[in-house]
Amino acid sequence: MISLFGSKKPDHPMAGIKEARKILEELPTNDAFKCADELTHWLESVVAAEGFKAEYRAELIQLLDETAQTHLRKLARDYMVSPRLARYQEIRLWTAIHEYWRQAALAYASCIDLYATGAKGADALKGSMPLLLVRALRALGTQMKWMYVRYGPMDPSVWGVVAKVYALAENRKLAHSAVTVYPGIPGDSTPEREFLKAVMLSASSPDSLLPLEVELCERLIAHFSASFTLRLDLQPDIAYWIDLATSQAPLRLARPPQHAPTLRFFAAGKALEDLENLIAAVRTTGSVSSQVNLGGTYPAETVLDVLNHLALYWSPKPPERKHQRHRVKSRLNVTHGYDGVLAVLGGSGTPDTSGTETWIVENVSAGGFGAGIPEIKGDWLKIGCLLGLQPEGGDNWVLGVIRRLQ
Repeated sequence: MISLFGSKKPDHPMAGIKEARKILEELPTNDAFKCADELTHWLESVVAAEGFKAEYRAELIQLLDETAQTHLRKLARDYMVSPRLARYQEIRLWTAIHEYWRQAALAYASCIDLYATGAKGADALKGSMPLLLVRALRALGTQMKWMYVRYGPMDPSVWGVVAKVYALAENRKLAHSAVTVYPGIPGDSTPEREFLKAVMLSASSPDSLLPLEVELCERLIAHFSASFTLRLDLQPDIAYWIDLATSQAPLRLARPPQHAPTLRFFAAGKALEDLENLIAAVRTTGSVSSQVNLGGTYPAETVLDVLNHLALYWSPKPPERKHQRHRVKSRLNVTHGYDGVLAVLGGSGTPDTSGTETWIVENVSAGGFGAGIPEIKGDWLKIGCLLGLQPEGGDNWVLGVIRRLQ
């Protein structure tokens, strides 16, 4: 459509803010799943559409994101606390949540890229850059959190975007700019704090936690995030690092990396002392203070397990392997659960191996196996599950539990 003055209006249903608000008002607010799905598609279409001014595109993306928050919280709550979802329901919920945050991260990153590259009209974004940076990093961190919930695989390009967005925040002196992240939701944040939340979650071994424990871990990290430490140089009490020039996930400091200006070293800092104080308080009172926002009410024992897990990995000397792992390629007969183990041991008479399956052992140490699973049968596979394991060629069974999953 060409106006009398020759300017071209974008060919998009949300080309004007009134039209956009009218469309959003017509969303089926009683159906959180459908709302999240529609908002995901709107984000994707706004990013792909041509002709939007940079400032209006950013405004529209923020409006869509703010509209989605209530529905996303409901979906996340349904996923975490619903008693034993059917597999198709679990996949449906997870896909809707993860895909929304993936598209939100792409949308915010596209606005930031316009500003970083000096695109036409992008100077108008300068005043909103702190908020755009914070929301981009939160969307990226939340996307990764939901990848941890399903145990990956982690897309390495996501860490590349996290690094670039945060590097821009530092370069433009915006890393410490505080903003209210979403209207009506208390609590300010900064680009640095959102960056630290993402790297600290990665460093907290989420692949050894159950989905609900990953949720609690993320909530507790948010609670302590103002006390985390980020440094340009290595210090004695720092155990983790990341390189902003790569797409590599944060690494444990096994040995000092080769010096580069893009290296960032991080640790729990004062948060470790605060964490230990919270552990002591929960043990004493048997409850969690209302000042700690966990998004719901959970048994003190469950929260305490996660707190102890964090204390282990936030220590200046986090746990290391006690035994060297050796690469191998062999088969492993596997059964699971108390009944499965009892059956192969002949606890009820003759040993019964009809319920076993075969995994491929990829590495082995004195402490356990690393194995690949050709086909997942059923939904029993989870952290902490009891296993009976029979190495290829052996006639004995050993007991173990699943400690990590990816």
